[in-house]
Amino acid sequence: MNTYFMYHGTTRTIATAILREGFRQSADGMLGRGVYLSRDLNKARAYPIDPSLPDSERVVFRVNVNVGNVIAIDHQGHSRQKNWHDGQYGVVFDTAWCPPNCGMTRSGLEEDCVWDPSRIRIQASRPTFFARKFEASVSQEIVGQLDSFLFGAYPPGTPALHAYWENVYEQATDGPGAPRDAALSYYHAFARMGLARAAGSLQGDPNDQSCRYASSGHPVAVHLYFLSDQLQGYLVRQQATNLATGQPETLETWVTPRGHFSLATPPGPANRLQDIQVGTDWDPKERLFRNWGGLLGPQDEPAAAQRWSRGPANLTATVVWVDPTNVIAATYDLLVEAGAEYTHYRPPLSGPLRPGLWTLRVLHHWSLLGATRFLVLPLEFSGRKPLLQDDALRLHGGPPRNSYMEQSFHGLNPVLRLPVSLGAVEEAEANAALTGEPLRRWADGLLAGRWGAADVCSAGPSSCPVLQRCGRAPWSALSPDPKSRLGPPDAAGHIR
Repeated sequence: MNTYFMYHGTTRTIATAILREGFRQSADGMLGRGVYLSRDLNKARAYPIDPSLPDSERVVFRVNVNVGNVIAIDHQGHSRQKNWHDGQYGVVFDTAWCPPNCGMTRSGLEEDCVWDPSRIRIQASRPTFFARKFEASVSQEIVGQLDSFLFGAYPPGTPALHAYWENVYEQATDGPGAPRDAALSYYHAFARMGLARAAGSLQGDPNDQSCRYASSGHPVAVHLYFLSDQLQGYLVRQQATNLATGQPETLETWVTPRGHFSLATPPGPANRLQDIQVGTDWDPKERLFRNWGGLLGPQDEPAAAQRWSRGPANLTATVVWVDPTNVIAATYDLLVEAGAEYTHYRPPLSGPLRPGLWTLRVLHHWSLLGATRFLVLPLEFSGRKPLLQDDALRLHGGPPRNSYMEQSFHGLNPVLRLPVSLGAVEEAEANAALTGEPLRRWADGLLAGRWGAADVCSAGPSSCPVLQRCGRAPWSALSPDPKSRLGPPDAAGHIR
């Protein structure tokens, strides 16, 4: 593997986007499309070329690049100057290189253009941040400590001191475009989980309809629920019609995620891997995904984050993404420094992603360190309206030519013992055409392996005798939360 340390100069604003989403190709340049870098730090420091940009707004990344197959472009007008990655002009190259003092650059300094951003690894294991905010979704404990310091401790036995609820959707106040289609599809599936749990709560007379419901419209509210700084799941409030009385009731369902990370067995003594997560909206400061629970749909651009223990030396890990039909969507190497605790990268996958259960493996010298499975849920809605078949085929049929990247990784299937099953492919193609009730059954079956309905409560009077009132359920967003109430101003004008 040909790897080199290189540098990339940019603005502070773009640097933040790179940390969050990874490098992206420039649309054009001296060497055509690609990511422009240099092994010469002075070359990178000169970018961006904007004399008015202050030094405080300039950032230089130090990266590790697997250059692959390299072509030297050593004069202007070279026959492969901008088509070096295009197979119709000859050999496909991964990197174009302008040697120093060849006349290609005014500075005389060398320059490189890398076609595939996944070949580039940022060297800093964690960027440096100079401030932290008090945020209950990250640490309710520290918010509670600050509150006690300012106002004194709550009396013993005060409920919900270690709980926190965050509203992520409110039908009455959020605009018509909220939430996004993938989130709305999850919320509806979560709500159906709750109705199924309520229907199964009564044992005995199969004709008893008192705990059976028909949903009505979109969910009315959705909350995140945290307890002792750990995500406990989503709370979905919905209106439903009781089949015994025909009367509307408001129910709240608590759904909890199920982890699917596993270490290789037996774990080797050098295995530093501790966890794998896949999601979107990576927060590099808090080192977590803001898309809580990883609610992924076919149009998302997911990233993978790995948590490591510290070790005596650097290691190179290989990450492999496998779709539900055993197509290897992406593979890349990560340099895990001895002191690194997290690594993170978003591969530039072509969409849409095929719905179903995906697998992500992390290997070292092609020996498994650990793996996880994550769900890409089929969409029930497009533009908040029920999915039509044309949209279903477009969104659920996988990427064009069944290829998630320009290069194919099909040759790795035997190495990774991933047989491509014709039956799985045919099943995926049939599922891609589903709409209506068959689509909902497919989605519910996929979700059942990833999430579970922990409880259901009623916001008001209910004909179901086993449903407790939400105000008495300690997990419910409608239960008492004394720490969230505003008291009168004290003598100093402070409000608790």
